[in-house]
Amino acid sequence: MSRIQCDRCQRPQSRCLCPLIPALDSRTRVVLLQHPDEVRHALNTARLAALGLCNGELRVGEVFDGLEALIATPGYRPGLLFPGEQAQPLRAYGEDPDPRPWMLIVPDGTWRKARKLLYLNPLLEALPRVTLASVQPSRYRLRKAPEAGALSTIEAVTQALNALEGEGRFDQLLRPFDALIEGQIEAMGRDTFERNHLRG
Repeated sequence: MSRIQCDRCQRPQSRCLCPLIPALDSRTRVVLLQHPDEVRHALNTARLAALGLCNGELRVGEVFDGLEALIATPGYRPGLLFPGEQAQPLRAYGEDPDPRPWMLIVPDGTWRKARKLLYLNPLLEALPRVTLASVQPSRYRLRKAPEAGALSTIEAVTQALNALEGEGRFDQLLRPFDALIEGQIEAMGRDTFERNHLRG
């Protein structure tokens, strides 16, 4: 027998996160491009990020129609939030000579799946890449990061928006994420979590 899910956050209704999801305004537009394999993932932080941002949207797929029109949206400068040798660190709007707000396009998936999205969508690969000048440690306590500075999608989006629009302004975006992590720890049992995840 399947559990009843919340249509909005897609969590079991007994663990609905909607009361914790904010509705934050931003100058920055955030477009999350999610690999289909992530849709059923227990954490699905890209969905939480899109729900919490008034100027955010989530698109699911491997090949995305309409990218050319999206990238050409008037008033925005598009940038791919993804690390790379050519990636430029984001600067606060007041420190940046270009007055236009960013449209951050954020691939969501494992590193391998995210790179596949770029390969299958050459327009993404051609975008200027942006990254975080400094990375706060991840709050994702359930999994060892694959490399130093790795963040979940919602953490990367939060830190990028804070860098652009003011430190701490978007921290509320992480409230449902923190609750989700805490719920996972409770489900596995705190003793199990401490034994398997808190080793030095």
